[in-house]
Amino acid sequence: MQLPPSSEIPRFIQRLQWVFNPLKLLETSAKTYGDFFTLQLTNAEPIVFISNPQGIQEIFTTPPDYFDAGRSNKLIKPLVGDNSLLLIDGATHQHQRRLLTPPFHGERMKAYAQIITNITKQVISDWQLGQPFSVRDSMQEISLRVILQAVFGLCEGQGLTKLQKLVASLLDLSGSPLRSAVTFFPALQVDLGAWSPWGKFLREREKIHQILYTEIQERRNNPDSSRTDILSLMMSAKDENGEGMTDIELCDELMTLLLAGHETTASALTWALYWVHNLPIVREKLINELNSITENTELNEIYRLPYLTAVCQETLRIYPIAMITLPRIVKTPTKIMGYEFVPGTLLAPCIYLTHRRPDLYPEPKKFKPERFLERQYSQYEYLPFGGGNRICIGMAFAMFEMKLVLATVLSQLYLELVDNIPVQPIRRGVTLAPSGGKWLVATGKREKVKIAVGV
Repeated sequence: MQLPPSSEIPRFIQRLQWVFNPLKLLETSAKTYGDFFTLQLTNAEPIVFISNPQGIQEIFTTPPDYFDAGRSNKLIKPLVGDNSLLLIDGATHQHQRRLLTPPFHGERMKAYAQIITNITKQVISDWQLGQPFSVRDSMQEISLRVILQAVFGLCEGQGLTKLQKLVASLLDLSGSPLRSAVTFFPALQVDLGAWSPWGKFLREREKIHQILYTEIQERRNNPDSSRTDILSLMMSAKDENGEGMTDIELCDELMTLLLAGHETTASALTWALYWVHNLPIVREKLINELNSITENTELNEIYRLPYLTAVCQETLRIYPIAMITLPRIVKTPTKIMGYEFVPGTLLAPCIYLTHRRPDLYPEPKKFKPERFLERQYSQYEYLPFGGGNRICIGMAFAMFEMKLVLATVLSQLYLELVDNIPVQPIRRGVTLAPSGGKWLVATGKREKVKIAVGV
């Protein structure tokens, strides 16, 4: 039986590198061992990393009952709960996925367009000309308010404001590599009171749960069939036995959407604004394209703008928010490109390394949106949202939001990078995000470009 090579770095050192310098660990391992290699990142089974498109295709097209994926995601269970779509498998996963998918596609998304552009304009109106600001904070506020208003149907008010603050605070508890360590080392998950990292996490999570349960109970007591937000759709959905989702199931799925659904988009938007303003030629091309927009331009035309699309695609290529897809746990003996894997093995298609292959992406370290105008990539070569039966249900919505927010910001203001503030990829929880700091400044208001959202 042929197995991929294993890293010779001591297990504990591998885990430290995975937390504090994951990209170096991935790049060094790939350079040493190639497209398949094995790392020991937890106390459980080793993980096989795969960055060969053919190998990824074989994994994504293998029948779902050969693998489990939810069980491999237990690191985030404290955040999202046992019943999250990210942690369940089999028929339960398929059932929940069917319930959650419709609101993120098609005509429903168009209804969110005005909300997205209005929220964006409200947030950027607080930027003071000449005063550097935190891009990440602003993008996080936009994406969280979009989730709360467009997807959950929560309106302006004290409850919305409180939930915004609690979610932002909860995510900041893993907002750096050091603070992320508690996720990867269970021994650190000890409640030593409200001032300890884990104690604070548990208390803030409980406050969020209380708000969500109150909202669920309010909806149950006062049903409104005219509501079309995702929470209402989830609450009205029934299985073949006429049973709906329990309060606990609803809460866990809401936590998943709250945390995974906005944090990732905020990071992607932050990177996009960095790259656009780091490379004047990219900014010029994008602004020229946006200048073609008139007040009569329909939403679909903005969404299909080729260079805007390419900028978003390249943003998600060069530093994908998720470095790997959900690892698959082998249930049935499986052969991938000649390697034989026994039950219990974890297989992790590596998004970051696949996106950095020079044979697919010449000069992979350079930000070049043009590559997406010159070539079509398969779902096994370009996979920022994962793939197979576990592809992100929010993929279309995330791209939709990215394009509208980016187009709206660039239509309103002239922006410039602040000198000598480096922006680097860092770990933020289980994701990869741009480093913080106030590295962007608004220098003036635009008059030419006008974004009108027609639906």
